Amino acid sequence: MTKTITFNELRKIKDNLPDGSMQRIADELGLRVETVRNYFGGHNYKEGNGCGVHIEPGPDGGMVMLDDTTILEMAQKILSE
Repeated sequence: MTKTITFNELRKIKDNLPDGSMQRIADELGLRVETVRNYFGGHNYKEGNGCGVHIEPGPDGGMVMLDDTTILEMAQKILSE
């Protein structure tokens, strides 16, 4: 499932996650933690992989097109706990 949100919205979700959430998401999905960080705007492609995030410059940090919303959905689930 694809989704488009602003970069600032994506960063706000990341910034509100409790400590350890990136590792929890990575463990549950069988990903490297750097790949999860890259999903939220990180740029460590030496340790992590890309994950279908496309950023277009613009207001509010630009628009982010997410090819797969699984990581986003897990983050939102953690925030609702």
